[in-house]
Amino acid sequence: MPIDGAPLQTGSRPGQVSSSTGAFGAAHLWRLGWLATVIFATGAAAFTPGVVGGPVWLALAAGAVPALAALAVGDRRDERLQSLILVLWATCGAGAAVVTGGVSGAMSAWILAPVAAASTLSSPRRLAEGASLSLIGGAVAALTQLSGLAPPAPTGPLAFILGFLSVATVGVGLASGLILTHRRAGERDNRHVGELNTLQTLVDGAPQLLLVVASNGLVRTVRGAAPRGVATSNLVSEGLASAAVAGDRQKVSAALASALDGGEASVAFAPLLDPTRTVCLDLRQVSPDLLVGVMRDATIERARETALQQARAEAEGLAAGRARFLANMSHELRTPLNAIMGFSDIMRARMFGPLTDRYGEYAELIHESGRHLLDLINDVLDMSKIEAERFELQRGEFDAREAVTAAMRLLRVQADAAGVQLRGVLPPGELEVDADRRALKQIVLNLVSNALKFTPRGGQVTVTADGHDGEFELVVADTGVGISPEDLERLGRPYEQAGGVDQRAKGTGLGLSLVRAFAKLHGGEMNIESRLGAGTSVSVRMPVLLRASRPAMEAPLLEPMSLPEVEPEESELGPNVVKFAPPR
Repeated sequence: MPIDGAPLQTGSRPGQVSSSTGAFGAAHLWRLGWLATVIFATGAAAFTPGVVGGPVWLALAAGAVPALAALAVGDRRDERLQSLILVLWATCGAGAAVVTGGVSGAMSAWILAPVAAASTLSSPRRLAEGASLSLIGGAVAALTQLSGLAPPAPTGPLAFILGFLSVATVGVGLASGLILTHRRAGERDNRHVGELNTLQTLVDGAPQLLLVVASNGLVRTVRGAAPRGVATSNLVSEGLASAAVAGDRQKVSAALASALDGGEASVAFAPLLDPTRTVCLDLRQVSPDLLVGVMRDATIERARETALQQARAEAEGLAAGRARFLANMSHELRTPLNAIMGFSDIMRARMFGPLTDRYGEYAELIHESGRHLLDLINDVLDMSKIEAERFELQRGEFDAREAVTAAMRLLRVQADAAGVQLRGVLPPGELEVDADRRALKQIVLNLVSNALKFTPRGGQVTVTADGHDGEFELVVADTGVGISPEDLERLGRPYEQAGGVDQRAKGTGLGLSLVRAFAKLHGGEMNIESRLGAGTSVSVRMPVLLRASRPAMEAPLLEPMSLPEVEPEESELGPNVVKFAPPR
C-alpha cells in the first residue's frame, strides 16, 4: 500500500523464486514436453499399419518447428521476439490442422497452440495475441476445408495417434498456463497481505494517534497509541472536540474548520482526562469532507519551550538592566575621575609650590592612569547607552576636517611613542557635514588607536577623508600585521578583540563596535579589508555630507601645531598631506 506516494517495499527471503522466473521455467518444460510428444507420435505413426502419407509427416514436422524455435530463444524478454514465436506457433499449428483434414481433422486442436504457448508466459498482452492468432488460424483452416483444398483426414489408428497428440500437447499447455496464473495470483496476494501486515504493524505501533476525521468532527478511524489523557472510545463516540477540556474545545473546533478551509491546521489543548498535560493535534485535508490527523503528547516539548522563553526573557531583562545601570552610572563614574585628573593636573603644574621629583612622577602616573581609565569608562558607557537605545546624536553643521585633525593631534604622542608615521590626507576645500562632532572625533580616535596598536615600529598609518555624492568617507589604512580571516569575522561585535595577548590587553574590544554603532546611527556603515602581513584598511561611509571640496580661501587646512620638520621628499605631496613623523 502506498505511504506518502511511495509503495511499501518488502524484501524477499533468500532462495525465493520470483513468479516471472517460475513462469519461464514452466514454459521451458512445456516446450520440451511438446517436442518429446511429437517425437513419440512420429515413432508411433511409423509403426502404424498402412501407408502414412506425406501430409501427416508434414504436420508432425510443423509441430516440432515452433517448439525448437522457442527452446532456442529461451527465456529472453524481448517482446518483439516473443510475438514472432507466437506467430510461428499459429502458422505451424494452423498448417498442421489444414493438411490433416481442417477444423474437423485429427489435429484441429493445434489451432489453439498460440493460446497454449501464450498462457505459459507472464504477460496478459501475449495471451491476447495468442487468442487472436488462434482465431485467425482457425478461420484459415475452416476456409481451406470448405473450399475442398484440404487433404482427406487420416483414419483408423493414425487418426487416434494424431488426435491424442494434438489434444494432449495443447491441453497440457493450457493447464500449465492456468497453474502458473493461479500461482502468480497467490504470490501477489501473499505479497499484498505481507505489505498490509507490515503497514498495520507500523501504524498500530506508532507513538502518535492517527485519526481519520469527517468534516462534522466525527472520528471514523483511530490507530496508534493515544496520548495520556485521551480516550479513543470517547473520540469515536463523541467526536474530535471531546478529547479536550471544556475551555479548549472551541480551539479544536476552530482548528477543524481552519483545516477544511485552508487544507491544514495545528492546535494544542489540554486533554480532558489529564488537564495538566498538553496534546498537539495536526490536521490535513485529503478530500472535501475528510481529514487525517496526528495527535501526540507535547507536554515535555511545551515545558522545554516555556523554560527557554523564560530563560530568554530573564537574560534579556538582565542585559537591559545592566545596560541601564551602566548608562545611569555615567555621572557617578566620571565625576570622581575628573576630580582625580584635575588635582593631578594641579600637582603636575605645581600651582601651589614646587614638588619633589618623586611626587612629580607620581602626579604624572596618576594623570596618565586616570586618562586611560576615563577612556575605557567612556567606551563602556557609550556602548551601554547604544545597547539601551538611549544614545542620542548631537548633530550640527561643521567642517569634518577639523574633527579629523583634532583627533590626529591627540594621537600624535601615541604615534611618536610607537615609532609609527601618522599621515593625514585631507582635501584642500571644506567638508561640511551634518553629524555629531564628538562621534566623528571618536570614530577617528578609535580607528587610529587600533591601527597604531597593530602597526610595528617604522610602519605607517594614513588617515584619508573625502566626500562625494552626499556621502562622507573616512579611510584609515595601516601597514601593520593584518587580521586573520577568523578574527575578521568577529571584529565589530562588542568586546571582541584580535591579535595576541599583548594587543588584547591594551583595550576593551569596544573600539570597532563603537565605530560601527556610530556609523549606523548616522545611517552609514563600516567595512574592514585586511590580509595577514599586508596591513588593514577600515572605511566608514555616512550620508551626512552637505558640501564637499569647496576651496578654502582664507585659512590653511591645519593650524600650526609644532609638527616635526617635514622631510623634503614629503613636501612634494602637496599642502593637503600632513605627516606626523616620530623623532629619530
